[in-house]
Amino acid sequence: MEARTARSELTRAAIVGAALDLAAAEGLESITLQAVADRIGLSKSGVFSRVGSRETLQKAVVEEFGRRFIEDVFVPSMQQPKGLPRLEAIVQRWIVRTRDLEARTGCIYSAGAFELDDRQGPLRDQLHGEVVRWRAALRRTVLQAVEAGHLRPDTDAEQLVAELSALVLGLVHDTRFLRDGRAAERAQASWQRLLASYRA
Repeated sequence: MEARTARSELTRAAIVGAALDLAAAEGLESITLQAVADRIGLSKSGVFSRVGSRETLQKAVVEEFGRRFIEDVFVPSMQQPKGLPRLEAIVQRWIVRTRDLEARTGCIYSAGAFELDDRQGPLRDQLHGEVVRWRAALRRTVLQAVEAGHLRPDTDAEQLVAELSALVLGLVHDTRFLRDGRAAERAQASWQRLLASYRA
């Protein structure tokens, strides 16, 4: 029984991974049970029995992207002391992940936001919630840097988070669309200039 459960979980992970690859390449709306089944050699009913409906699979993809993103960017940064060292680690890991991964595969957060910006429904709500949670975590990190005396007391945390998000969105654009090999380098320079304007 345990072996069967383990196999089922592995198969579900493979299904979600294939759907994530599909979404990165073609958008969240490209995900269908049949398209994912074709990618991993299962029947459509086999995919349905493990993940449920198309909408459930789309939501699982958003969750999985968020899990991987937090695992790559946020979790390792928590090893750094609160304040600017932690914020710096987050930004560096975010830029590196964007350069090394999203430049090739696309970013579900940014691409999904453009894809779903004028739609309503559970998938948009799911993506919106993931992005809002990420920005809240960034905001807390900025406030910790202010409390530690690393950033100016009058730092507007919401403004800095918005500027960081815009910086990375520009990096995604320039690496993927313009194919600018120096985009990450420019993002680093922008971050250092931005940081200098907020330093205590």
